[in-house]
Amino acid sequence: MPLIPARTKYRKPHTRGSRMNHTATRGNNLAFGDFGIQVLQSGCITARQIEAARVAAGHYLGRVGKMWLRIFPHTPVTKHPAESRMGSGKGEVEYWMTHVDAGTVIFEFAGITPEQARETLRRQAFKLPLRSRMITRDANA
Repeated sequence: MPLIPARTKYRKPHTRGSRMNHTATRGNNLAFGDFGIQVLQSGCITARQIEAARVAAGHYLGRVGKMWLRIFPHTPVTKHPAESRMGSGKGEVEYWMTHVDAGTVIFEFAGITPEQARETLRRQAFKLPLRSRMITRDANA
């Protein structure tokens, strides 16, 4: 089940944001776990992509360790139906997404070995649209 906000102030905001070539100044270090996956470029990640990465990690790890999700898709993206005429207002919400800046930590893990972390993060990277890398706590200190 993809992530969606419980409630929002406005159902259909006017904008999805401007240029996205920023470097993260917050959320770019490990806060909870010993290993993490950090994106190397700015862009958008949809709720379905986040969920796919989460499920891929869960399938590989099972009940071992703990996982933290550091981002949440707050931004709705609207779209008109196919072959509909121009006008008639703004389209309905199609999916939810989030902007991430380069350097943002998306997932964190604790209670697993470095080999398990490397394989888990490799499987997650296949599900994400942006280039990413694995970071560890001792490299961040």
